[in-house]
Amino acid sequence: MKNNIGLDVTKSNELVEKLNNLLANYQVFYQNLRGFHWNIKGKNFFELHLKFEEYYEDAVIKIDEIAERILTLQGVPFHTFNDYLDNAEIKPVKKDRVGSESVAIVIENFSYLIGKERAILTLASEADDEGTASQMSDYITETEKTLWMLNSYLG
Repeated sequence: MKNNIGLDVTKSNELVEKLNNLLANYQVFYQNLRGFHWNIKGKNFFELHLKFEEYYEDAVIKIDEIAERILTLQGVPFHTFNDYLDNAEIKPVKKDRVGSESVAIVIENFSYLIGKERAILTLASEADDEGTASQMSDYITETEKTLWMLNSYLG
């Protein structure tokens, strides 16, 4: 059976499940970035304050795009904090962080997200879902460069 965009319903439902998990992880990651932006201290305050803002602004765009892709696949995106916390592997960071410690957590979170995106890319390709595959490919390319830069920042 096919959905309204011509994809196998079973495969689309599996993609919706994976995308909802990615959505939940992005939501927690977004909030972590906001916390780092608000609470950063130390000699690198000015550059990291701006960098974390750049990252959370990008994350909020991706959150919307992921939710809209879920809707395109005829799923229902998670939309409550309980859904996010119950389904995300990325955990909220509750302590104030400074400088390189915050950057290390951002690297860890981006590394986790890119792994999820690669798994979704594979599944989307197997399902002939070019829309999801293209979206994940774009995210992966961007995140790879971001990870290179953040790791270079830490030396």
